[in-house]
Amino acid sequence: QVQLVESGGGLVQAGGSLRLSCAASGRTFSYYDMGWFRQAPGKEREFVAIISWSGGTTVYADSVKGRFTISRDNAKNTVYLQMNSLKPEDTAVYCCAAQGRGKKPNRPYEYDYWGQGTQVTVSS
Repeated sequence: QVQLVESGGGLVQAGGSLRLSCAASGRTFSYYDMGWFRQAPGKEREFVAIISWSGGTTVYADSVKGRFTISRDNAKNTVYLQMNSLKPEDTAVYCCAAQGRGKKPNRPYEYDYWGQGTQVTVSS
């Protein structure tokens, strides 16, 4: 079992930045690939980014490429999402999730554990 708790969300103006954190506890954090998803009201859950268990591989959705950076610190059992140049369309609840190695990164059903999420609101 892995417990995930996100933090760092908030209200920011367009063009601003936020850094989300996801702290993990329970089973060995470094075993899992870690992803970020987001869900806006009335929309489906959307893949944002994933980082491999070692941190050596990252994948981003086209909508955030070049603006968001995912990273992890296995010594601290934490994964981060640095979000720059934020846009109003980035407004959503952001959740981190853990999956076993080698699974499809952008499919929510491939993830085993989920956090509760943190709200990000970008004003225009």
